Amino acid sequence: MENVELDPRLVQATSVKSADLPINAGLSGIGAGAAVGGHRPAQPKALKITAASSNPKMFTLPWHKPLAQWPDELLANLPRGISRHVVRFVRVGHDVYALKEITQSVAEREYELLRQLEKIDVPSVKPIAVVTGRHDRDGNPLEAILVTQHLKFSLPYRALFARNLRDDTADRLIDALAVLLVRLHLIGFYWGDVSLSNVLFLRDADSFAAVLVDAETGELYPQLTEGQREYDIDLARVNIIGELMDLSSGRLLPSDVDEVEVGNRLVERYHSLWSALTDVESFSPDEMWKIEKRVNKLNELGFDVDELEMDTDEDGNRVRVRPRVVDAGYASRKLLRLTGLDVQENQARRLLNDLDAYRASTWRQGEDLEIVATDWMRESFEPTVRMIPKEYRSQIEPAQFFHEVLTHRWYLAEKVGHDVPMVEAVRSYIDNVLPEYKLDAKVMDAINADADAGVVDDVSSYDDVPAEEDAGYNPDDDPDAAVWAS
Repeated sequence: MENVELDPRLVQATSVKSADLPINAGLSGIGAGAAVGGHRPAQPKALKITAASSNPKMFTLPWHKPLAQWPDELLANLPRGISRHVVRFVRVGHDVYALKEITQSVAEREYELLRQLEKIDVPSVKPIAVVTGRHDRDGNPLEAILVTQHLKFSLPYRALFARNLRDDTADRLIDALAVLLVRLHLIGFYWGDVSLSNVLFLRDADSFAAVLVDAETGELYPQLTEGQREYDIDLARVNIIGELMDLSSGRLLPSDVDEVEVGNRLVERYHSLWSALTDVESFSPDEMWKIEKRVNKLNELGFDVDELEMDTDEDGNRVRVRPRVVDAGYASRKLLRLTGLDVQENQARRLLNDLDAYRASTWRQGEDLEIVATDWMRESFEPTVRMIPKEYRSQIEPAQFFHEVLTHRWYLAEKVGHDVPMVEAVRSYIDNVLPEYKLDAKVMDAINADADAGVVDDVSSYDDVPAEEDAGYNPDDDPDAAVWAS
């Protein structure tokens, strides 16, 4: 395996330097939650907040109370995913943070890892702070808290299935998870606990985008071995099948969904995408047009190619091409450059298509696209999204609203046999479709009750458990395991 190094952007990506726990301890050394020599780092005697945010209201929170006992007036009533730890959404000034009560070593390690992933623009929740040295009024120690930014417009998978969604929702979620897993593996991230519960989902036009929310068992390496990747994939398949069976028992999964088939779909989608992004192609020197075809194919999948490796055989009769630097976000970066809108990849494609349609309908194909995009924003996009009712502005992203209105307008036009004005389409969508975004209060309570039912005792879960045993991965079974220490 070629000698590779960690992305240089990771060198200065962290800010918490625990003397007791190496940042890059990895699965080959220290467990997720075990400290050096099997001993935990000393609990600070006084409250300590290490934060990447300057929100002063952080210091006014009741850190002396167990998180499960925090007063309701501080909490944001949002659906929570199933977790082994106590998790609450808390309003801190104008922000909403997700707080997770967890052991100090795990909190510090996960904070560091999320900071690293943020540095290299991987889809993951934004780390805000680590709070240690917590004690109750009687001086008894409390567990540390990891603070992350609540991801607006996102939902855990159980909340999605609690709504009236299409029958192919499970497949679309799996496709999103496959893309996320490939992106993580490309940058050398070993997850160690892949499941639907450990991601949040954002609507992305007619698809979903997945965002990593739990990195406790993860680790960054210069490059993953095939054994590491395959273990992540196999674990994901098993976990997903179990999670879907749980949904089925709660009558949240459509009856015609085959849980095992959906789990297998993840494996197939992952391998297909991984192959498209990493395979070496070979062709003759007079077929150089195939390079452009390969790059175009990757662009269609939503990936940019920043660097290609090309070499020839000894007699020069064959050329081998392999993408070396591949990054997601081809359409979203183009839309950001044209309009300043920062949206998901499929949303960007839909908005770019509407921009092209606007350009053609106004007979402006000869003008610079940047100028046309400015007018499209002013005349089409902005007037539409300003019509989002106030009570829904925290429920749906403007780009998703615009996409769904366009789809709804098409169905209305097909029904009546002629074009429908945009304003009429927006009003019809708000009246007939948008209410589906609201979660019933009883459903919300049931989702959060399920989330709390999954909480276990953190201390007993992490006491002296090496990461290899905890994650289930055995380096002795991996012929390439030597690369882990590189």
